[in-house]
Order: sequence, then structure tokens, then C-alpha cells
Amino acid sequence: MLISEYYAILGLPVNSSLEEIKKAYRKKARLYHPDINHDPGAKEKFILATEAYDFLIESHNRDTVDEQDYFRIVEEWKKYRQERSRKRAQYYARSSFERFRNSKYYKSTRILNISTIVFNFVIALMVLIFTILGFILRLRNPLPEDKHPPVFTFVLLLIISLILFLVALLSLKSWTDLNKKQKMKK
Repeated sequence: MLISEYYAILGLPVNSSLEEIKKAYRKKARLYHPDINHDPGAKEKFILATEAYDFLIESHNRDTVDEQDYFRIVEEWKKYRQERSRKRAQYYARSSFERFRNSKYYKSTRILNISTIVFNFVIALMVLIFTILGFILRLRNPLPEDKHPPVFTFVLLLIISLILFLVALLSLKSWTDLNKKQKMKK
């Protein structure tokens, strides 16, 4: 199978980003998982989507590939990964969608997760604390050449930390809304 066919299976243009590949796979997996879609061809489409996702993720981080390297990569893929990918997809196709959705494999397609949100909050908090403590220390122990406290730098760093908090809050809201929608569908 050509690389363009793998992109087509996921409904993507060639050279899509990693995030687009993950998002498209999640959509196709949800659409074709046999636990949800009882059409006769759904299982095979689910397996093909999983195979396409595995191949595209594996080959996405490689540098530009010339035609000869491409065919070599495809052959390696067919020998070592395709069968494994199909077996994994068949296993997930036999399991319930809920079990599949809770698997590490499906969770790896998530772009936004709670650990990212916590990390954003920690970074925002660190910037805020260091900004305030740094400004207080600078006021208490001014450098001899500084006649005025560095208010501009303080305000700039304070704004940056508030923006980071806002981003973290928005991502938390987005994550909670997404989880609410998924729970409502159950």
C-alpha cells in the first residue's frame, strides 16, 4: 500500500501533521469500531485505519524520503509491523469500545490530557512565584547602578504568568467539557 493510500484511509491530505493524524485516527476508530458500528465492513475499516495510523506515526518523524528509501521502508513495514498492527486491531475489534477507549493505544491519540494541563499550571505558578519573589528581593537588595526598580520587567513577567494561567484554565475547561460530552454519550 502506498503512503498516500494510508493518508486517504484516514481522510487526510499527504504530509498532514502528527496532531491531524492522531485526531483523524480517533475519529475513524470511533466511527468503525465494531462495538459501535455493526455494519459488516466496519471491522475491516477499523483494522485498516489502525494499520494506517501505525504506519503514518512510525514514518512521520523520518526525514524526507526518496523513492528507493520509501519502497525499502514499505517492505520493512510489511514484514515487521503490518501483521502486528493487524493483530492489535483485531484484538481491539473483538473488545468492547469502552475497553478500547481506555487502552494505552487509544489514549496515545489524545492531544489534550490532564498531565499536560497540570504541567501548564505548574509552569504558570513557577513563573508567577519567581516573578514576585525576584521583584521583592530586588527591591530589598537593589543593585548600586539601578536607580529605579525594574518595574517594566516585573509587569511583563507578571503578564506572561497570567497568560500562562489563562491558557491552563482554558485547556482545563476544554478537557472537562470533552469529558462531560463523552460521559453523556454513554
